[in-house]
This record gives sequence, structure tokens and C-alpha cells, in this order.
Amino acid sequence: MRDLHSRRLVPRARELRGAMTPAERRLWFDLLRSHPVRFRRQVPLLGFILDFYAPSARVCVEVDGASHDSPDAVAYDAERSRGLAGAGIRVLRVRNVEVMRNLPGVAALIESSLRE
Repeated sequence: MRDLHSRRLVPRARELRGAMTPAERRLWFDLLRSHPVRFRRQVPLLGFILDFYAPSARVCVEVDGASHDSPDAVAYDAERSRGLAGAGIRVLRVRNVEVMRNLPGVAALIESSLRE
């Protein structure tokens, strides 16, 4: 996996770890930080910074807010997901509002993906 790591993005990933959105903080502190499958946050990989990534399961969880609603952002996210899928990484996209209002549902989605 070392060749997939994007070293040039490490400083930005560090910044993002310290500036998580409220939804990212909730998902991390209430679920993923202590999950039996080890997740990492703000992982530079394949030229992108993944919100949360479980290397052993090759599952990425992206927490999307309103900035992902524009047509350009939707196209970028789709291309990014295709690139990650091409590397064997499953991408789960969840909305900020879902994390804040329905964390058990988000947890069930993540668990289901980890079992597959």
C-alpha cells in the first residue's frame, strides 16, 4: 500500500484532522475511533484525502455536506469514487445530516459494508 500513499498531501491531512466538521467529529468519537476494525482519519491515498479509511477492510467512509451538492462536486466525487473502486477500495458516502440525526443507521451501513 505504500505506493498508494500520497506523501505530498500529508500536511493537509494533518490540518484536516484538527479541523473536523461536527459530523466528522461525531462519527469519529462516537463510533469509528473505538471500532473493532481499525479506522484512520484523513488518510492521504491515491492523490485524495479520505475522511475515514479502514485499510484491513479496504473501506472508505466519506462524510459529505452541502459543498458536495453542486454538479461539479457531484461529478468530481463520482470520478474519485471510481478511481478508489478501481484500486479495490469500497467508498461509502454519508451525509452530514445523516450522521447527526441517524448515527445508528450510519453505523448499520458501515457494519454491512465491513461484512461484505
